[in-house]
Amino acid sequence: MEEKKLTDQESLELISQMIRSTRENMEVGRGNLFLYFGYFSAFLGIAIYILTALTSNGVWGFGWFLMFAFWGLLYYFSKKPAVVTYTDRAIRTVWKVIGYMFIISCLSIVLIGWFAGQINFSVMMPLSLIYMGMGTSMTGVIIRNKTTVYLPLLAMVIPFYMFVMMQNGNPHCWWELLFSLAAIIIMVIPGHVLNAKSRS
Repeated sequence: MEEKKLTDQESLELISQMIRSTRENMEVGRGNLFLYFGYFSAFLGIAIYILTALTSNGVWGFGWFLMFAFWGLLYYFSKKPAVVTYTDRAIRTVWKVIGYMFIISCLSIVLIGWFAGQINFSVMMPLSLIYMGMGTSMTGVIIRNKTTVYLPLLAMVIPFYMFVMMQNGNPHCWWELLFSLAAIIIMVIPGHVLNAKSRS
């Protein structure tokens, strides 16, 4: 069976259709994980900050592990698009790798901390923001949306600030609020931008 060769114009149109289809698949109600995960992360950070401040008990920090449970629920309940394009698969692969990075980081902190005699998850907060920013920016590159590419990069000032403060031994009692702000910049705003574009 002879394969039909596409012209340059047909190839560009096919790529454009795939990108449009992927943007539509990311619309709210059809799987816009940016908004779901971004809002959840922001509200979780605020809740942990308030509970910790009211009780002066650091045990509320374990609430961050709810992100893994929420991630699993999103994956399980998110609507699968009727047509899965190459760009859909590419984005899925990007976020799968980001998810593995989260898991490997947590396991490494536990194992290394166990042998070192102290398990400290402080580094996980800035690392999480970097991972979220990388995933969002790479998604933006795939779907050719500049806001989704560059806005998360601007938000990288926040995790780098955390690393510098950590190195200087400064307390991080309000980092949860910074995390929430970064989550809005990295995921919520790009999510709304993508929704607006998919509906226009």
